[in-house]
Amino acid sequence: MTSLPVRAPSLVSSRRIFEEKLHELPRCANLTHVKQLHAQIIRRNLHQDLTIAPKLISALSLCRQLTLAVRVFNQVQQPNVHLCNSLIRAHALNSQPYQAFSFFFEMQRFGLYADNFTYPFLLKACSGQSWFPVVKMIHTHIEKLGLWSDIYVPNALIDCYSRCGGLGVKAAMKLFVKMGERDTVSWNSMLGGLVKAGELRDARKLFDEMPQRDLISWNTMLDGYARCRDMSNAFELFKVMPERSTVSWSTLVMGYSKAGDMEMARIMFDKMPVKNVVTWTIIIAGYAEKGLVKEADELVDQMVNAGLRFDAAAAISILAACAESGLLSLGMRVHSMIKRCNLGSSAHVLNALLDMYAKCGSIEKAFDVFNNMSKKDLVSWNTMLQGLGVHGHGKEALELFSSMRREGIRPDKVTFIAVLCSCNHAGLIDEGIDYFYSMEKVYGLVPEIEHYGCLVDLLGRGGRLLEAIKVVQTMPVEPNVVIWGALLGACRMHNEVDIAKEVLDNLVRLDPSDPGNYSLLSNIYAAAEDWKGVANIRSKMKSMGVEKPSGASSIRLEDGKHEFTVFDKSHPDSDQIYQMLSSLIEPPDTGELVAAG
Repeated sequence: MTSLPVRAPSLVSSRRIFEEKLHELPRCANLTHVKQLHAQIIRRNLHQDLTIAPKLISALSLCRQLTLAVRVFNQVQQPNVHLCNSLIRAHALNSQPYQAFSFFFEMQRFGLYADNFTYPFLLKACSGQSWFPVVKMIHTHIEKLGLWSDIYVPNALIDCYSRCGGLGVKAAMKLFVKMGERDTVSWNSMLGGLVKAGELRDARKLFDEMPQRDLISWNTMLDGYARCRDMSNAFELFKVMPERSTVSWSTLVMGYSKAGDMEMARIMFDKMPVKNVVTWTIIIAGYAEKGLVKEADELVDQMVNAGLRFDAAAAISILAACAESGLLSLGMRVHSMIKRCNLGSSAHVLNALLDMYAKCGSIEKAFDVFNNMSKKDLVSWNTMLQGLGVHGHGKEALELFSSMRREGIRPDKVTFIAVLCSCNHAGLIDEGIDYFYSMEKVYGLVPEIEHYGCLVDLLGRGGRLLEAIKVVQTMPVEPNVVIWGALLGACRMHNEVDIAKEVLDNLVRLDPSDPGNYSLLSNIYAAAEDWKGVANIRSKMKSMGVEKPSGASSIRLEDGKHEFTVFDKSHPDSDQIYQMLSSLIEPPDTGELVAAG
């Protein structure tokens, strides 16, 4: 006799599945799945449940759907502190600090009081020197409410202070010293703050004093040395690490790469026990930055053959390196990989691609990328404007700026640097002046020193030196080396010897060690045939021990960029190069010419 199969009730099964999905909800970053579960929550009339709503807000935060998250919050008639904290955290993690604080104040209007989670979430929203006074205010609130007993709160405060520049790091250290109880997170937060501020000596002292070090402590200190290109200390620390992660190896590869020691970077890369996409990206970008296209290409092949998926971060990093060194061929290869890996929907990737083509001088390809973008943000417009302006397409850049305004995109300060540079390269002086003064008048943007630099350069190149000097004398900020340098360059262009002398005095006051300024004035004297002035400048340079470095020439071939200085012997093929050069310089044998005739 055969028994019939036992069937579990479908109601129990579906309920269990629903509960499992709810449990996983805060970590779900798939918007389609989140929306499906949201629909089920509404259908079961659970949208006001104070344990489910925070999970839904966390998931929508991961999907960057803050409007929907706010809607979920508004559907709850009687929110509690936990729900409010979820929305504050969502705004903070999505780089919406003002909305986070706005909601914090609204929460108080509900009659709800902040707890030991509220302030750490608010602190996540604060970053940069401008936030330092706000962080101090939060610090005061925490002290008044007596929330120190939870170590999570002072740890969050140390971490936040450390992101607020030099003053913030000092405040973090004061707080750290006062703390009665410290855990590894406290020590690591303080160590990270000192490393970010470049205070390596103090960081190392703290590191040596740590009662317990975990892998984060070792990697933080290692990262500090690598970022400062102190690879000798970095390697010594790496050797004595009790354990090493992929992050440790990648940090060392990055450090050697940034220090220009690609040979050592490659040795460390090849020795790595496990490599991930980040490590491959670091070494490929390192070769690309140095213009070594052959090595970079080979590594791209190896990365693909290793079965690693090319992601958005890898594309952006390698494209940035290609833009820096002008490696168009590698940039085009990355473009084809972006298409193959379906990364074309990412605005960050497309902006990096646009920037690469623009900086490599391939304006037509840059325009193709720009025109095919489904959504153009301000970065896209600014990048395209800069590309056109730098490569002498000033009028086209200004036409694009007009299109940008017609589409309702509000320009920022970066936009106006691109616009002023475009006017400069195209010789559109009056238009440039109008755009400069429209910044504050029309858009409420106060010009900064970079904008004044563009205006001075624009007037100087156009021969309107007296106007340029007037701008320098009346500008609300102290002129820097760049502005005086632009004026000196204009003096050379228009042979204004007397003005050049005054300009050099200001330049020397700001940067007495730069030999280029003296050489430029020497050239101005030479152009005016003032040989006594030339001799005086050369004598002054000699007495001060200032020597102009040799100029360099570079040539780009298929295998990368090759750079040469006077009597340079560093190139691996220097013997053959000099041999060829000698054969070109030496006069031909007249006997051979007669025989050939």
